[in-house]
Amino acid sequence: MERKQFVAESSFRVDVFLSEKSGLTRSAVKKLADDGRVFLDGKPAKAGDTVKEGQTVSAEIPDPKPIKAQPEDIPIEIIYEDADLAVVNKAQGMTVHAGAGNYEGTLVNALLYRLDNLSGINGELRPGIVHRIDKDTSGLLVVAKNDRAHLSLSAQIQNKTCRREYLALLEGVVKEQTGRIITQIGRDPKDRLKMAVLPFGQGRYAETEYFVEETFAKNTFVRFALKTGRTHQIRVHAKYMGHPVVGDKLYGYKNQRFALEGQLLHAFKLELTHPTSGERMTFTAPLPAYFEHILEIVRKD
Repeated sequence: MERKQFVAESSFRVDVFLSEKSGLTRSAVKKLADDGRVFLDGKPAKAGDTVKEGQTVSAEIPDPKPIKAQPEDIPIEIIYEDADLAVVNKAQGMTVHAGAGNYEGTLVNALLYRLDNLSGINGELRPGIVHRIDKDTSGLLVVAKNDRAHLSLSAQIQNKTCRREYLALLEGVVKEQTGRIITQIGRDPKDRLKMAVLPFGQGRYAETEYFVEETFAKNTFVRFALKTGRTHQIRVHAKYMGHPVVGDKLYGYKNQRFALEGQLLHAFKLELTHPTSGERMTFTAPLPAYFEHILEIVRKD
């Protein structure tokens, strides 16, 4: 059994706060509280109690039952592979790794079937996963095939020497041709399913560069370069610009012009240093056909 402790950044119900921080469901948190295993500033707490900014919530969390992702014969596009790593062009609609009751149909399930080895640093649910992209975002990500490669690639991402660039179609016309967005990003206090730009001192530092590639009557085709890798970073920063990503059901316009399965956001370029050879490598992936189709339409507006 492990005792975990978290400090609140603002006011929440204990079950909502602890669920968000621990990854447990609210019903699981309630059961722990009912069993006397949840504490607010060291005193037993109920699930419905309120935790205020600066207070500490702790919980005695039972050791998880081991769950292991299983190989599945799912088609994926591997554009490069050697003894240390693989680079995958992930399709829109595919979740990267298993979790929260979703243990099938993920990229990890496909990788376990296709590749002989994957690093074990991130455990049996996320083997080989160094970084991720959203389910409804397409494009490139690198997978580590051994722990040494995983450590090297993770360090490159942390040190910002692994360059990741995305292409997106945004709502409206972006006036500045280039720009840099620097904010703090954290969980939206009004909607826990979303991330949001928060006041400085809250959330985590997030930095994105953008470059306008093409301007249309009602939209802008933009290239984004990630300087940090926060959850939903580009989508949140695009909304913060006042130009959300077309097709984004979470951060975009309520009434979408096009019937899309997800946002028009594609990880098209990945630059990294090979963990063994030290060679600088660059990979690119063309825009998916559905993305190109929408570009053809907006060019005629």
